[in-house]
Amino acid sequence: MLGGLIFSGKSLQPKFSKLNPLPGIKRMFSAQTGAELLKAVLKSTLVGCVTGSYLWHNWPQMMRLMAESPITAMGNALNLVGLCALLVVLGVIPMVGFDVFFQIFSHLKKLRMSRQDIRDEFKESEGDPHVKGKIRQMQRAAAQRRMMEDVPKADVIVTNPTHYSVALQYEENKMSAPKVVAKGAGLIALRIREIGAEHRVPTLEAPPLARALYRHAEIGQQIPGQLYAAVAEVLAWVWQLKRWRLAGGQRPPQPENLPVPEALDFMNEKTTDG
Repeated sequence: MLGGLIFSGKSLQPKFSKLNPLPGIKRMFSAQTGAELLKAVLKSTLVGCVTGSYLWHNWPQMMRLMAESPITAMGNALNLVGLCALLVVLGVIPMVGFDVFFQIFSHLKKLRMSRQDIRDEFKESEGDPHVKGKIRQMQRAAAQRRMMEDVPKADVIVTNPTHYSVALQYEENKMSAPKVVAKGAGLIALRIREIGAEHRVPTLEAPPLARALYRHAEIGQQIPGQLYAAVAEVLAWVWQLKRWRLAGGQRPPQPENLPVPEALDFMNEKTTDG
C-alpha cells in the first residue's frame, strides 16, 4: 500500500466485549471440551490403576532382580515390562472402542444439525420477498423464452400495430379450435412480430380482434367461443394467402370489419390504446 502508515483511533478504542470472560469460559467448558477432558481423565486413571496394580502384585519379583545376574535380570525385567504393557493395552481397548463410538455419534449429530441448518436457511431465504421476486422473474423469463420458441409454429399473428400481438395456431386434424401460442404487449409484441417476419408467418392488423384476444385468451389455450367467427375469417384469409404464394395471381385482400363482440373489446372499458 502507498501513502505511508495510517493510524486509526478506532482501533485504539477500548472494546469492553473483549474483557468479558464468559465467552472464553463457555468455550473452555463446552460439551465437547468436557467430554474430551473426561476421556483423558478416565484413560489416565485406567492406565494408572493397571500399572499400579501390576507393580503391587509383582513387587517381590522385581526386588529379586537385584540378586540375579545382569543378563538374567535384564531378561526377567523385559518380561515384566512387556506383560505390564500388554495389560495396559488390554485395559485401554474398551476405552478406545467407546471413544470411536462417541466420535462417530458426534459426527453424525453434527451432520444432522448441518442438514437442519441448511433446511432452515432455505426456508428463511424462501420467505425473503427479494428471493421470491427473483424466482418469479426467472420463471417469467423462462416462460417468455418458451413462448417465443412457439411463434414460428403460428399460422397467423393478429396485431394492434403498436401495442399488442397475438400468435394463433390451428391444426384442423388435431385441434377443435384455434389456440394462442404467444401474446404480448409493447416490446414483447414487437419481438413476436419480428420473429414472425423472420419465419414468414402472416401478420394481420386487426386492432379490435387483437385487443380481445390479448385480454380474453390465454397462452396454450383455445380462443373464446365468441371469437370463433372473427378468427375463422382470419384463417380463411391465411389459407388464401398460402395458395397465392404457391400459385401466384392476385393477392387476397385482408379481411375487414371482423365480428368482434363489443363486450370483449376492452377499448370499451376506456383502456388507452393506439
